[in-house]
Amino acid sequence: MPSSLEPPVPAGAAPAGAAPAGAAPGGTVAETVESADASRGGFRVRLQNFEGPFDLLLSLIAKHKLDVTEVALATVTDEFMAHIRAMGPDWDLDAATEFLVVAATLLDLKAARLLPAAEVEDEEDLALLEARDLLFARLLQYRAYKRAAALFGERWAAELLRRPRTVGPEPHHAQLLPEVVIGIGAERFAQLAARAMVPKPKPVVYVDHIHTPPVSVREQAGLVVDLLTELGEASFQRLVADAPDTLVVVARFLALLELYRERVLDFDQPEALGELLVRWVAEADRGAVRVTDEFDRPAGELPEQAEREKKKEERR
Repeated sequence: MPSSLEPPVPAGAAPAGAAPAGAAPGGTVAETVESADASRGGFRVRLQNFEGPFDLLLSLIAKHKLDVTEVALATVTDEFMAHIRAMGPDWDLDAATEFLVVAATLLDLKAARLLPAAEVEDEEDLALLEARDLLFARLLQYRAYKRAAALFGERWAAELLRRPRTVGPEPHHAQLLPEVVIGIGAERFAQLAARAMVPKPKPVVYVDHIHTPPVSVREQAGLVVDLLTELGEASFQRLVADAPDTLVVVARFLALLELYRERVLDFDQPEALGELLVRWVAEADRGAVRVTDEFDRPAGELPEQAEREKKKEERR
């Protein structure tokens, strides 16, 4: 079959806007199809209202330029069988398979045009309609693949005309290259390799330039203890009501966590994300409450987790 879906206008076809020779009513072609190579010897169809390559017939039907109901598919099939017999033992299996697929699609489309339209309720009828749509989709895919194959063929033919440059640079270009001068020996190369293999130091972020006044968690814990021993119970909003900035709020929250770890207070939050109530539950006096200076130490002097747990057990 021809590689293009839009071959030349077949013999006997009229110019654009005119009906083909011997065309039946309604079976006209709206315009002339683009010209292509007609000497490839593909399967040609000769009907009452059409004469030309089979690909052109498919293209005209797909573009609704030819009514499928006026195409004698039986005649097309007989001519294709005659075409296969004429080829003898050299007939193309792929071409026959493509013809069967496309002929089945055309037959289904013609049946759908001829049968009266009605509401479809049977599942089998719906399945048949779906199969018809799939066949028509395969027809469109067939056209797309034919066009892609033609494009690849053109690119392949164009690339065959290209030849890589296998000669070296011309003498006047080769003389422009500078001479390579190696001024170091093997020992210097070894030193450079050793320097490249040394792991780079981890980046360090210095905060010495940040002059933020530190807030002591231990001091804020003392203020919280004084307030809770006096009130017995207070909300977190009440405990941080006099906080001048966010650092003090964070320090008092850490102080509450430290006091909770010492089991001298308890938390109550009736609703999720609601108001947090803090209740003093310690029986000892204020002087017996001890808060560590863990959060007040510099970052480099923080104890290890095992040491903190050990000191906690000793206090108990």
